[in-house]
Amino acid sequence: MNVPLGGIWLWLPLLLTWLAPEVSSSWWYMRATGGSSRVMCDNVPGLVSRQRQLCHRHPDVMRAIGLGVAEWTAECQHQFRQHRWNCNTLDRDHSLFGRVLLRSSRESAFVYAISSAGVVFAITRACSQGELKSCSCDPKKKGSAKDSKGTFDWGGCSDNIDYGIKFARAFVDAKERKGKDARALMNLHNNRAGRKAVKRFLKQECKCHGVSGSCTLRTCWLAMADFRKTGDYLWRKYNGAIQVVMNQDGTGFTVANKRFKKPTKNDLVYFENSPDYCIRDREAGSLGTAGRVCNLTSRGMDSCEVMCCGRGYDTSHVTRMTKCECKFHWCCAVRCQDCLEALDVHTCKAPKSADWTTPT
Repeated sequence: MNVPLGGIWLWLPLLLTWLAPEVSSSWWYMRATGGSSRVMCDNVPGLVSRQRQLCHRHPDVMRAIGLGVAEWTAECQHQFRQHRWNCNTLDRDHSLFGRVLLRSSRESAFVYAISSAGVVFAITRACSQGELKSCSCDPKKKGSAKDSKGTFDWGGCSDNIDYGIKFARAFVDAKERKGKDARALMNLHNNRAGRKAVKRFLKQECKCHGVSGSCTLRTCWLAMADFRKTGDYLWRKYNGAIQVVMNQDGTGFTVANKRFKKPTKNDLVYFENSPDYCIRDREAGSLGTAGRVCNLTSRGMDSCEVMCCGRGYDTSHVTRMTKCECKFHWCCAVRCQDCLEALDVHTCKAPKSADWTTPT
């Protein structure tokens, strides 16, 4: 199911030239538009009217989203670091992750979920840090409340995650809601799963007040967990993603294999099987695994047999500087020596033809 690329990944690279130029090589675009938020919002291709309205009204929120891109792309790359497709970003590509997102695959499902989660995380954090005019700390967390440990007072700055979710849903989902096709429904489902994942790890933190640190009085607030927890959770959902087909009336999904359970709102869904990502394939958006480092002793996805797709590997002998003979000195430092370490590095061989493949 190859479809025109929509959603966040169509407009994000150009939007970043204004929002977060430090993560883009196209800083000239902002200079060309004079740096005006209105001019920039009007000239980013792919935005629907609702997105342009939000862009005009909330340039500070747009900037927070842009600054969060590096964080969630890095998380995606961390989760896929040992796989053939390693969430690699493509320089000068119109959609950041390239044509891989044209397929309605597991990888597309994960990217939409992690990016949606990243938008929520970035906006919520900016709220708590006082960087946005339209929101601040969670206004509902006031007065007294009870938990398993007794009574406490709401204080500090609770993360206003409801605002983050509301804005992310309005902005990221706007383009998908304009379409009624299967891919739009898939993207909406995975976007929602990503947003829910962030809220899943909202945790209560407290500070004790009393004589000698006793907890006779407690002040508590709600805080988001480190984004790694969201990434780990969505990675598990990726591994358990459910292949679906559209139902007869075109309003929802049904499982492609009746032996599997119906997807919940927390599950990731996809339509198409993934390519193997073994060789460079322009249509599939695959860069292949030639030159990738593999693990000779592993039996997992990073093993030389799996990573190199049976093509074999080259071994090079390298030396690197490492810290060694570290000792703890009272108080309070660890001192190490610099040592040269010799090791073998294994990299996947290239296929016989290193050119892009063209499907027949």
